[in-house]
Amino acid sequence: AAPIQWAVIDGEDFSGVTTMQMDAGLDTGDMLLTEKVALAPDETGGRLLDKLIAVGADLLLKTLYELEAGSVTPTPQPKESPTAYAAMLKITDGEIDWEKSAAQIERLVRGLNPWPSAYTHLDGKTLKIWRARLCAAEGCEGNCAAPGTVVRVTKFEIFVQTGDGILALEEVQLEGKKRMDTAAFLRGFSIAEGAKLGVKE
Repeated sequence: AAPIQWAVIDGEDFSGVTTMQMDAGLDTGDMLLTEKVALAPDETGGRLLDKLIAVGADLLLKTLYELEAGSVTPTPQPKESPTAYAAMLKITDGEIDWEKSAAQIERLVRGLNPWPSAYTHLDGKTLKIWRARLCAAEGCEGNCAAPGTVVRVTKFEIFVQTGDGILALEEVQLEGKKRMDTAAFLRGFSIAEGAKLGVKE
């Protein structure tokens, strides 16, 4: 399961860590202590993992101290989980569906950074998207082209139509090339307005 990545992808405001007692089931034992962690607006799966590691280490020590002192009251988990199941991630989960909204795709990009990464296809090659932003620039609003269409190219960014809104690509990696910001990518690769992303052939 991948609760860290899905928290970002699903647009959750908080994640967290819980220490719990082991029992015969999977994640069914009584809860001991819990610590919430707020997600930053630009949170990535990798950064959230680092936050949770630090919080989890402190919480584990606190749990051990309180267990020894007898000050922990185990709390049974509810029969029905208040959160959705966080399914295992596959590499194919990173393939961008341009029919989705710009907000959904931007969260996918952040949630799958650094693994397994969000990607699309350009001229038959895999193009990984490492950083993107919702476009609020003048002239970028609306749904003026088919999803996946490059609607604007500047020296620094590539603007792509989604099913709802425009997404600006800020850091990319073409198959066989290094990861780089879009400005560097465009200095060595030409992409024209009207180009279609997501086409494998």
